[in-house]
Amino acid sequence: MDFFQYRGASLFGEDIDLRQLADEFGTPCYVYSRAILERHWRAFDHAFGSQPHLICYAVKANSNIAVLDVLARLGSGFDIVSGGELQRVLRAGGEPAKIIFSGVGKQRDEIVQALSAGIGCFNVESADELELLQSTARDLNRIASVSIRVNPDVDPDTHPYISTGLRESKFGVPIDAAAELYQRIDTMSHLEVHGVDCHIGSQLTSLGPYLDAVTRVLTLVDELAALGIKISSFNVGGGLGIRYHKERPPEPKELIDALLAQVQGRDFTMHVEPGRAIAGNAGILLTRVQFLKHSEARNFAIVDAAMNDLIRPALYDGWHEIVPVQIDNRASAVAKTYDVVGPVCESADFLGKKRSLKVAIGDLLAVRSAGAYSFAMSSNYNSRPRACEIMVDGDRAHVVRRRESVSALFASESLLPA
Repeated sequence: MDFFQYRGASLFGEDIDLRQLADEFGTPCYVYSRAILERHWRAFDHAFGSQPHLICYAVKANSNIAVLDVLARLGSGFDIVSGGELQRVLRAGGEPAKIIFSGVGKQRDEIVQALSAGIGCFNVESADELELLQSTARDLNRIASVSIRVNPDVDPDTHPYISTGLRESKFGVPIDAAAELYQRIDTMSHLEVHGVDCHIGSQLTSLGPYLDAVTRVLTLVDELAALGIKISSFNVGGGLGIRYHKERPPEPKELIDALLAQVQGRDFTMHVEPGRAIAGNAGILLTRVQFLKHSEARNFAIVDAAMNDLIRPALYDGWHEIVPVQIDNRASAVAKTYDVVGPVCESADFLGKKRSLKVAIGDLLAVRSAGAYSFAMSSNYNSRPRACEIMVDGDRAHVVRRRESVSALFASESLLPA
């Protein structure tokens, strides 16, 4: 169920009229629905049934600690890619043993933080990383549980910037080189094999690439078994897509059922790392129309949100549905085709192109499917303060990040000495 729905002519977030939030907190403003976050996480959790499993939310999708708090209360695990994300998860009440540390460039101080916190597993992506992990764990007198992230050379059929499972990708270890690394782990005093990991990309909209990758990884698992190396967990990564426009991605249950059919009869704890599929449709971006500009070539609706607030359209040519918060039912209102653009000094500063809208100056628009890779990728380009974030929970609204002030943008900077 979508908890961003029209009631009459007004768009609501759960039980709150979004016009009320814009008036109280200003725009641009991100709004998240607690009910949607919980519903989407449970869709993955329930799909596994009695199969041992761990849902590890991909923190990079949306790292607001209130979002992490909601999921931690459900018992979620977390997939992190930095020491900063580790600190966020711990602050939000996440269980260290349910944290998986991924990423190709882990720093020694981040590894120290993770080992000291007692995280569940490191997803290792290179031979050099194994050596660093071994030496750091030895210095701390800790045993580090590791999985090798293997690259199965599978085309995920997604945008090249978010494709991670092809041979030329920086991610993972080539699958034909993985067995040698597992054997090396067996010789290391402070490392122990936990499982195997595979993640082929993001915004996947079909089952084929997943199943192809799993087939290839299971062949590796059998090879390892013949070498006497037992794999206790199989991490199939995340990447399940959402509907932005016309996509028809599989439902979580459809994906999980297909994966479980492939690993049937094997003694695995299954790990998945959904991010976008949990948070993507749980958030919107509210923005207000500042000006309407008409030319022979284009009509522009100039709004107060910009590419620094939501970079997906500029970076990935990502499509987001843009809808009015208040439907204009006046007979005199006429829809026109607009490019919805922001005030940033770049031609790439757009939220959507060629959208049919009935709008006037001062109207509110909602940019949908903005809960993942949206605020998390925002910036201060053009010295613009980042937007506030609101969590709606039934008829209550909580400020989960205050709007930045301009003075905060340069608070850590210094003038030169006199």
